[in-house]
Amino acid sequence: MKEQSKNELARNLKSRHVQLIAIGGTIGTGLFLGAGSSIHLAGPSILLAYIITGLVCFWLMRALGELLLSDLNSTSFVDFVTKYLGEKIGFVTGWTYWICWITIAMAEITAAGMYIRYWFPNVPQWIPGFIILILLIGLNLVTVEAFGETEFWFAIIKIAAILALIAIGFIMVILHTKTNVGQAELTNLVNFGGIFPKGIKGFVLSFQMVLFAFVGIEMVGMTAAETRDPKSVIPKAINEIPVRIGIFYIGALFFLMAIYPWKDISPDSSPFVQVFKNIGIPGAGGIINFVVLTAAASACNSSLFTTGRMLFSLTYRSKSNFGKKLGTLSKSQVPKNAILLSSVVIAVAVVLNILMPNGVFTLISSIATTCFLFIWGTIVLAHLKFKKEQSKKTVGFEMPMFPLSNYVVLIFLALVGVVLLLQKETAIALGGSLVWFVVMFSVAKFRKKEEL
Repeated sequence: MKEQSKNELARNLKSRHVQLIAIGGTIGTGLFLGAGSSIHLAGPSILLAYIITGLVCFWLMRALGELLLSDLNSTSFVDFVTKYLGEKIGFVTGWTYWICWITIAMAEITAAGMYIRYWFPNVPQWIPGFIILILLIGLNLVTVEAFGETEFWFAIIKIAAILALIAIGFIMVILHTKTNVGQAELTNLVNFGGIFPKGIKGFVLSFQMVLFAFVGIEMVGMTAAETRDPKSVIPKAINEIPVRIGIFYIGALFFLMAIYPWKDISPDSSPFVQVFKNIGIPGAGGIINFVVLTAAASACNSSLFTTGRMLFSLTYRSKSNFGKKLGTLSKSQVPKNAILLSSVVIAVAVVLNILMPNGVFTLISSIATTCFLFIWGTIVLAHLKFKKEQSKKTVGFEMPMFPLSNYVVLIFLALVGVVLLLQKETAIALGGSLVWFVVMFSVAKFRKKEEL
């Protein structure tokens, strides 16, 4: 019993940590940077796309929450995928989730280096990215509480920026403030082609970027084993998702398009930067650049946390010597070796950042995000199997509208997969993801039991 307790993750994440980790998981570069292209594709109908995707993600998280509360001894959602869908699916899901966050971290480290150059243009791009990575590794190796505290303040900065935009937008709309393209008013949402100015096609195509903006929402599923009082904290964090989406996504984009007509928002840069610059706030570019840098650092911080825990989860029962080292905890009860190995792989970005163009990272991160369609799908399928096998078991946090909601989520994910085929860049990424799955299922089929 004593030996087992040494290899258990410490439950040091407080309620406020989990709440802000949940919020941070739904606010990232997908919103700060990607919203411009989404608005360009769909116009005001982008709000409806976020509402639909938000509802789907809420159902996804309720399914995950019910699984987590059914067995609090599980270290991650992959344990449930393995239990209910089989060892092969669990193996592929775990390693896919690990590599997804690895590649996202590599892209974010590169992006962070670019953001720092906004203030220091002569500094080689790889240096600031490397420094940020080292600092975040140090924080993650101390205690899980250090990670939680860091992510808490990262999230606070992002939330403050969005709330500031909403407040400023509300005041500008009330006062009908003049801008360089007209004036701020609610009619900007319908005056330029209506709600669907690009037709149904533009609306449908926007779901690709909208869904990507929600990548990371499932990260709450990685905190359950390290959360104090998970039975109350996890349901609260999940049930507040609709409110967070309503405020931070719908609210922010609603006022963006009310201040600035959607047709005047460029798809090539952050709409937040554009709006703040054009409403006369001194140093707006620097302020938003700091916020976007924070979002990149937050994503990398989350990547280190998630990849470390996932690698630990994948190896803590391993029989090989290498696997046993990765599946053990440090004195402060964090998966030190798993975090360090993940960090070494992420650090490859520093080398590639010197040798290869930045476009490589865009492709890598696109491949990673398409893999989330598979990951989210396995969570919902595992929940369906759980309900079938444990029909009499209740955890007090049952999936709403089961099983209809499960099937709606699966159909939605499949439809987004079809949407990915409609554009060249995402079709290439989807093709790369399929190659990955073919390789991983082949490895899962032929690997020996003693291997990782």
